[in-house]
Amino acid sequence: MFEQAQIQEFKEAFSCIDQNRDGIICKADLRETYSQLGKVSVPEEELDAMLQEGKGPINFTVFLTLFGEKLNGTDPEEAILSAFRMFDPSGKGMVNKDEFKQLLLTQADKFSPAEVEQMFALTPMDLAGNIDYKSLCYIITHGDEKEE
Repeated sequence: MFEQAQIQEFKEAFSCIDQNRDGIICKADLRETYSQLGKVSVPEEELDAMLQEGKGPINFTVFLTLFGEKLNGTDPEEAILSAFRMFDPSGKGMVNKDEFKQLLLTQADKFSPAEVEQMFALTPMDLAGNIDYKSLCYIITHGDEKEE
C-alpha cells in the first residue's frame, strides 16, 4: 500500500508520538506530543476518540493501517491536479487563496469556515496568498510534503 520511503516516514512519526518508547501509542503519549506542539489543553474526549480509532492498542502496524484507511479512497493525484487546473488557466501551478476560499464556502459540497481554515493550515502558499496546488495534491495523496 505504501512505498518504502513512506513507511520509513511513518516509522519516524510513530516514534515521535510514542513518547515513552513502549511500542504502543497511549493517551499520555498523545497528550505529551500535543504539549510539545504547544497545545496543552486537549480535551480528554478528543484523545479518547483518537485512541478508539485503533480499536485496541495502537502499535506501529495499527498506526500504519489507520493511515492507510485515511489515505485510501482519495482520488489519484492526477485527478486532483486536473480539478485544480480548472482554476489555473495560466498553468502556473498556483490558485489564489481568496478566490479558492470563496468557491469552497459557496459551491458543491460546501466547506464550513473552520474546515477551510483547517485545510489552509496545511496548504503550501507563497507570500502573495497563492496556493501551490501541486504540492497540496502531493500532501493529499502521500500524506507529507515532497522531499526536495
